[in-house]
Amino acid sequence: MKTSELIAEAVSLPVEERTRMVENLLSSLNPPGTEVDKAWSSVARRRLDELRSGRVECVAGEVVFERIRQLYTK
Repeated sequence: MKTSELIAEAVSLPVEERTRMVENLLSSLNPPGTEVDKAWSSVARRRLDELRSGRVECVAGEVVFERIRQLYTK
């Protein structure tokens, strides 16, 4: 199968399937497994758990960047 055919078929998939395909392709270019990747994965899982449990609240990116601008433009 040609690359153009694969791409055409992939584009026709539902968004969730395309997302999974992209994640797998990117992962194959830079396979996880280093100690740094494992550490970041652990942090990401912990933060997701904190969000889901309600222990922390999300702050919109715009709000974060505005706070940073205010801190550093004085």
